[in-house]
Amino acid sequence: MKNKTSFPPREGEAQPSRCPDNSAFKQQRLPAWKPQLTIASVLSSFFLTGAFCLTVGVCLVLSANSVREIQIDYSDKCSDCSKLRENCSNWNKECYCSVNFTLKEDILGDVFMYYGLQNFYQNHRRYVISRSDAQLLGRNVNIQRSYCTPFSTYRNGTPMAPCGAIANSMFNDTIDLFYSHNSSVIQVPLLKTGNSWWTDKNVKFRNPESYNLSSAFAGTARPPYWQKPVYLLDEEDEKNNGFVNDDFIIWMRVSAFATFRNLYRRLRRVQPFAEGLPAGNYTFHIAYNFPVAKFKGRKHVILSTVVWSGGSNPFLGIAYLVCGTAATLTGFVITGIHLKLRKKKTYFQKQ
Repeated sequence: MKNKTSFPPREGEAQPSRCPDNSAFKQQRLPAWKPQLTIASVLSSFFLTGAFCLTVGVCLVLSANSVREIQIDYSDKCSDCSKLRENCSNWNKECYCSVNFTLKEDILGDVFMYYGLQNFYQNHRRYVISRSDAQLLGRNVNIQRSYCTPFSTYRNGTPMAPCGAIANSMFNDTIDLFYSHNSSVIQVPLLKTGNSWWTDKNVKFRNPESYNLSSAFAGTARPPYWQKPVYLLDEEDEKNNGFVNDDFIIWMRVSAFATFRNLYRRLRRVQPFAEGLPAGNYTFHIAYNFPVAKFKGRKHVILSTVVWSGGSNPFLGIAYLVCGTAATLTGFVITGIHLKLRKKKTYFQKQ
């Protein structure tokens, strides 16, 4: 591209002006407000911020402490099943274990069951992107061009549904809760649907369109670590199958930390559990399928209630307390400096 040559204006021609237009905006004549920082305004802002943060922090900490929670580590108690699962040739063998515990007090209200994993890193970049959002929306896409590799197709070319490392590593332990009451054992009714976010269930995940799910997923195969195809994840509820299965949707929302918990079930409040979980002896019956020993992980089952601020997580309350304390201390420091300088000014004025 040739450079344009600029010539000086001819004699008699007016030279173009480089001055900005004579407007209020370009000449900076618009009205403006410049705050005058006085000692009263500065100190009041610090003390009001500190009081607000301290009040909110105390409320959040007290709310988090009011949550009733019981956490049980079953990694060692199911050690025989763990050893069986470490051998990949035993993938099709079933293994069950039981964990007994006692509730000394009633857990009233809505009770939520979580499974917790420790030392399981879901924040690795290649793991996080190893999925196909287009496939999870029920579209017919070529997953070989996605980020699902190496969990995209088998050697014979059969595509995996769902593909990717996240789906392949889905938590698949089955946990049932039983209550011992008057020399009889009652299975605690738990809800397996309605646990995922509405936007995930209705917007981000959809099954392929077909007259039934088995035909919708024809020509695909389950991920290597799965024991059943995606359209049989919940054999009791046809609407909770495929890509819209609640357990699958919750697992696909990866965690930022190595220790995390995911919602697994909710208590169905019918008799004799209409008020919550009564005190007494309970047993977890666990179908052990998810191995964690190779990466030195741990597995937990958590029973917890929730309050207006969420579950048992005091971090937000502590953060507010720290910020409120810092703002209040800063206000006192500024007050001390101001009083000291004012005394010096008064002294020199008298001199």
